[in-house]
Amino acid sequence: MELIIGPRLYSTWSLRPWLVLKRCRADFTVREIDIYSEAGQAELEQISPSRLVPLLKVDGETIWDSMAISVWCAERYPEVRLWPADAHARWLARSAACEMHGGFMALRTECGMGPDHTMVGADRSPPPGGKAVERDIRRIISLWMEMRRRFGAGGPYLFGDWSVPDAFFTPVATRFRHYQIDLAAHGDDGSAAAYCDTLLAQPDFLEWTAEALR
Repeated sequence: MELIIGPRLYSTWSLRPWLVLKRCRADFTVREIDIYSEAGQAELEQISPSRLVPLLKVDGETIWDSMAISVWCAERYPEVRLWPADAHARWLARSAACEMHGGFMALRTECGMGPDHTMVGADRSPPPGGKAVERDIRRIISLWMEMRRRFGAGGPYLFGDWSVPDAFFTPVATRFRHYQIDLAAHGDDGSAAAYCDTLLAQPDFLEWTAEALR
């Protein structure tokens, strides 16, 4: 099994399925492609149906898209329980992960993680302005606080135990750190900041960070 990713310092899409595969203790190798170079783009044209990363090569197939890879992992490793056991929590966990997967475009645009930025905490940038970014930040904080309040009693993650939404929100935590976002100024009662700190201290993410800095 091979996971094909972009540069670890910048590729937030690649981080998500990597975290999920690590949680599953899957036996996989990693191929890192410089997606910002001409050679990297040429390689992607040959191997990626979408010309994007991440990709998972397994059992003779190529699975593309971070959510698709995460869904595959949940099917292949049901014992890991990548979604909450409680039905109501599971429904909302999927909603939260999908909202992150397809939304928050202002935050993605204004708080990008390309070659001029890093997700590992160095060379931090000033916080961005704009009402659209503020709306995205407030929505994320509101979502985090609500899910922690309703379903977080069993552990420090969004739904208590670690689940797919935590993988999808980890890059958001890195953006909040890199761009020095004041969560309290956007409605946080402290629980969102604590959750953000939990994501940034998660052992698999720290391993990713160490690999990125080598």
